[in-house]
Amino acid sequence: MDDTGPATVVCDYLCYTFMFLSVATSNLVATSLARRDKDEVQHQISILLFIGLACGVMMMVFTRLFGSWALTAFTGAKNAEIVPAANTYVQIRGLAWPAVLIGWVAQSASLGMKDSWGPLKALTVASAINGIGDVVLCTFLGYGIAGAAWATMVSQIVAAYMMMDALNKKGYSAFSLCVPSPSELLTIFGLAAPVFITMMSKVLFYTLLVYFATSMGTSVIAAHQVMLQTYTMSTVWGEPLSQTAQSFMPELLFGINRNLPKARMLLKSLVIIGATLGIVVGTIGTAIPWLFPGIFTQDKVVTFEMHKVIIPYFLALSITPSTHSLEGTLLAGRDLRYISLSMTGCFAVGGLVLMLLSNGGFGLRGCWYALVGFQWARFSLALIRLLSRNGVLHSEDTSRYAEKVKAA
Repeated sequence: MDDTGPATVVCDYLCYTFMFLSVATSNLVATSLARRDKDEVQHQISILLFIGLACGVMMMVFTRLFGSWALTAFTGAKNAEIVPAANTYVQIRGLAWPAVLIGWVAQSASLGMKDSWGPLKALTVASAINGIGDVVLCTFLGYGIAGAAWATMVSQIVAAYMMMDALNKKGYSAFSLCVPSPSELLTIFGLAAPVFITMMSKVLFYTLLVYFATSMGTSVIAAHQVMLQTYTMSTVWGEPLSQTAQSFMPELLFGINRNLPKARMLLKSLVIIGATLGIVVGTIGTAIPWLFPGIFTQDKVVTFEMHKVIIPYFLALSITPSTHSLEGTLLAGRDLRYISLSMTGCFAVGGLVLMLLSNGGFGLRGCWYALVGFQWARFSLALIRLLSRNGVLHSEDTSRYAEKVKAA
């Protein structure tokens, strides 16, 4: 775990910084479909596929040249001995970068068309390949961390191909690339930049979380890795709520048959589902490390550290699905300036609280309560905006939002 932990986090967080491609694709496709313009949809998909490929190649080169440096900066000089093995994992995973980002564009285009079955099949097959590959390569063939990396890399390439194939079956070409014009690039940048800032704020906060935990000793690092990885796996269950909002809201907000009451009803349903899902996933996610810590470790000290953060773990996890539904609605409504500013504010304040609690001797528990504050602040700020009479769900004056949609 000590080798794969930092390597996995570096790969996943680098990946997360390109979520703006996924969000931009869902938004642009859903908005164009709301206007029933198929040619425009194909053109935007082709442009975003090109951008995804270009970013993927760039990141593959970056990983090749600076992977070891990034790991060293992340783990710190005290943990230099784990960098070589971790770098092996990062280098292998890096080979899949172009496929990963192209696959994201194809997946998000399908979701923007309200097709979740194709991406679901791709993710199911990829998960199976990854799981079986891990067992065969690591357990039976003894390839260790390299085997885990190859299993993940192959699963990502297969998932990308299946997502592109699903898009082709809907009558669009996922193998058609188009170089964007300067004006198109500027339009996409206008949409992607606030989303990128939002994603980077999240990534930087979680990076700080790991950084402060890393300075607290081996047992704390191990406990934090277990809890953070199970937390990350659990938060994935809330992502479909964000995608649902981004797929269905544009039609209700900007489509030919605009209907704000229906949009508000949809959001209410998503928040209720999110609250229910949060309690269920939070309870299950909390129960596993609490009742069955032996699944992760036999070390009593590590288990003790894990149990210290059970309460903040639940509080942070339970609100996450509802937050996804609110932020997905803000993204669908193109209220990008607000969401980027609010997320930047959450990062700035959350980072300060995290530093104060860590330096104040509150240990790992302090780090996780900082995460609770970060998650609940995101929820509160998004909710306040959407309940506002000037928000996209209530205001009949759509000029500021419609201009953004028209430009896109």
